[in-house]
Amino acid sequence: MSNTEEIKNRCVENYFSLAHKEGLIPDAKGPGLYFNYIFDNISFERKKMLDIGGGAGLFSFYAACMGAEEVICIEPEAAGSTRGTVKKFNNIQSSLETGNRVKLETTTLQDFSPNGKTFDIILLHNSINHLDENACVKLKYDAEAVEIYKTLFAKLNGLSRPGAVLIIADCSRYNVFPLLKLKNPFAPTIEWHKHQSPNLWVKLLSASGFSHPHIRWSIFNQRLRFLGKLPFVSKSVSYFRRSHFCLTMRKHPKGVLL
Repeated sequence: MSNTEEIKNRCVENYFSLAHKEGLIPDAKGPGLYFNYIFDNISFERKKMLDIGGGAGLFSFYAACMGAEEVICIEPEAAGSTRGTVKKFNNIQSSLETGNRVKLETTTLQDFSPNGKTFDIILLHNSINHLDENACVKLKYDAEAVEIYKTLFAKLNGLSRPGAVLIIADCSRYNVFPLLKLKNPFAPTIEWHKHQSPNLWVKLLSASGFSHPHIRWSIFNQRLRFLGKLPFVSKSVSYFRRSHFCLTMRKHPKGVLL
């Protein structure tokens, strides 16, 4: 193992300990497998990342540990938050050796001003439906809702460097339990009608200058993790659990709309 890799591993280990102390993760050893699922084949070295709806920076600080040179975490609920989001963020930032690479912006994507910055990696982890929740609910049948999201995705395109990777993780609205009008025991609080399928996101993002979609499904079970390597099997298992997917797409290398 190289000295650089050792430094990254020590940073991540320290970070997971801090994140556990702040209540961001349940285990101080960290959700390593889940982070690998979200950031599969993603290199952070000398990259700039935008974490949209990033909360107290769970993924932002990890990216900094892994070599990202700058990360901006935008979280609108942090403004006047009663949940201590800013406090948790500041506690980690001040204690982590790479914490100065991460900045918290208490704003929405709509109001975010990048000041000319563009990003190599843009992450929306369980936040794409919250960009405009009312519009998201109506996306399949309302032209105005579609235009709202097209405008949002056009902004994402403008924030992306040519060849940038866009990562979207969320639950699909299609799950066996709501279909049977039953509460999902694995995700009892999810309001399924406020989510959309990854295929719909691919369609809208493709019209906004992103391409090469790749969809993976999580089954949230370490004992069954080998099934995650089989796309059809993992999708089927996920349908009976949380229907959670991770979609990656890329901006055209020449920075033009397709």
